[in-house]
Amino acid sequence: MNHYIGPEEILRKKREYLIPCAYHFYNQPMQLVRGEMQYLYDSTGKEYLDCFAGVSVVNCGHCNPEITKAICDQVNTLQHTCTIYLTENIVNLAEQLAQLTPGRLQKTFFCSSGSEANEGAALLASLYTGSSEFISLRQGLHGRTKLGMSLTGLSMWRTDNTPVGGINFAPNAYCYRCPLDKKYPECDLACANEIETIIKTATSGKVAAMFVEPIQGNGGMITPPLDYFKRVKSILDAYGILLIVDEVQTGFGRTGTLFAMEHYDVEADIMTMAKALANGTPVGAFTARAEIADVYTRPGASTLGGNPVTAAASLATLHYLTKHDLPGKAAVLGKILKDGLTVLQQKHPIIGDIRGLGLMIGVELVYSDKTPAIKETDLILEEMKDRGILVGKNGPNRNVLAFQPPLVITDEDLHRLLNNLDDVLSSIKI
Repeated sequence: MNHYIGPEEILRKKREYLIPCAYHFYNQPMQLVRGEMQYLYDSTGKEYLDCFAGVSVVNCGHCNPEITKAICDQVNTLQHTCTIYLTENIVNLAEQLAQLTPGRLQKTFFCSSGSEANEGAALLASLYTGSSEFISLRQGLHGRTKLGMSLTGLSMWRTDNTPVGGINFAPNAYCYRCPLDKKYPECDLACANEIETIIKTATSGKVAAMFVEPIQGNGGMITPPLDYFKRVKSILDAYGILLIVDEVQTGFGRTGTLFAMEHYDVEADIMTMAKALANGTPVGAFTARAEIADVYTRPGASTLGGNPVTAAASLATLHYLTKHDLPGKAAVLGKILKDGLTVLQQKHPIIGDIRGLGLMIGVELVYSDKTPAIKETDLILEEMKDRGILVGKNGPNRNVLAFQPPLVITDEDLHRLLNNLDDVLSSIKI
């Protein structure tokens, strides 16, 4: 039998040896020791239905046997060489992404995280346009590096007290709490139209690109209307500004399509990705149209980016996603989940809004006056954990329940989730 040090000893070592920014969920956390598809297990053997997928990472499930085999086979053959040597996996993966990404995206640079991918995309945009300013959205999250934090429109993630200049923020399409106090569709997408005002009044006119997430995950699952990004793209095109689409959380089947931007029928100039691309192996990438990518000619390398093991994991992940049509499955199961949550909303007034696409759904919890129910959100997460179900939380006030399970989850699992959530909501006193 395995011996584990347990949660208390992990917390002690964490306090002593980890930088304190590394936070954790739960007042009474558990030690996770094993995963199997949509389930996790702690040091006591207790099983948990994972409805957060490591923050939208293990779309194909924990320790997926097919992907694990590909990783182990590669580790036993060739683990690392760096991109200065020729290996096959990295070019095969780049070819696959060119075939699977929407529009004319063709050439990829690989790195090891979403933060790196966004940094690289920003650099590429500046090289191509000759401009250095950026526009981002309020409540967006684009990384933990200096530039990534500066592009992030969530104050809790903007740790750097001297952010990079030349970045302006546009109001996001947060219809439940419209930043412009309007109603869709009568608003005529005023939040999108505001981007043109920002370009004209708040920038020098030398804007390289705008960063967007199709759904703002950490921002609270903010899901724009389906005509929003067409308006945004038309404005950007008029001013020669590139559109960088951050699919770090939304990509690889999560929203019911392989990439979330497919719902909006808008072509990115540059796309960034990470997380679910390798189903848990560290990965990052940015992909661009050939004419944009081809301006980056000075030597560049990522020591671990696209290494043989990560690329093998990614190839196996893409094969599994497409072979089992996990995007299609996410669309079907997402409707079951959203319909079930809508039934709970009619019963529990604390559910103020339900939003999202596929298996990327947020439930905003509020009091009767629409103020955020922050304390209750934490209570619900803790109680669901005790019942063996792991749910996320996000949003600027951390009052949005986040449902992003592995795409291999079943309808039976979802009914278990909904039944337990119903019981927990019934026990919450407001």
